[in-house]
Amino acid sequence: MKFLVFLMMLVSNAAGLLDLSGKMFTFPEETNTAHMKLIPALVNLQAVTVCHRSFTDLKRDHSLFSLASPTDNNEFLVFMQWGVQEIQPHVRNLRVEYRGLDYAPNKWNSICTTWDSSSGLVQLWFNGQPLMKRYIANTSPLTNKPSIILGQEQDTHGGAFAADQSFVGMMADVHMWNYVLSACEIQKYMKEQNFTPGNVLNWAALEFQSTGRVLIENKEMSC
Repeated sequence: MKFLVFLMMLVSNAAGLLDLSGKMFTFPEETNTAHMKLIPALVNLQAVTVCHRSFTDLKRDHSLFSLASPTDNNEFLVFMQWGVQEIQPHVRNLRVEYRGLDYAPNKWNSICTTWDSSSGLVQLWFNGQPLMKRYIANTSPLTNKPSIILGQEQDTHGGAFAADQSFVGMMADVHMWNYVLSACEIQKYMKEQNFTPGNVLNWAALEFQSTGRVLIENKEMSC
């Protein structure tokens, strides 16, 4: 019965907004097809904050969050470059690198990434720790036609996936805002306290489309 419920949730692409509180997406195998497409509530993105939690044992490159536009496949990308042990935020195919992180396998990691078009500054928060602000691109707002994908890295707008860049593991608590979240709110998110939910993507009221073998399960927590 439990599997049937999961299957019904996966195939129901027109179910509207779902409350995924206490749930997670499980990507159980390496493929160039399986993914979740997230439908944003807003597309006016003069600034961005993206927060998510992920759990994996991958020892290769993989995508953590992929937003592509019709003109830039890495319009806003959070990517783990395993060979050099870097988490790399990309904005319009430009990137900065964050090294020296304890990106341990088989452990939940909480990551928030911010960017403001007016200043061009990016900042990464990793497991509650704010990292250096870096300049990446002082430019116009992001696309008004975003394609947002979990589980794959887009090399075109909505496609051209590569299995060796896919995410295998679990992902939960995905939120996105169209402004830079305050340090206090980010700390609340990291500690899983009450925080202002995303107004672009809200895990507690999420619209999405599933492709391939991606399960919706109860989030695994310690007793």
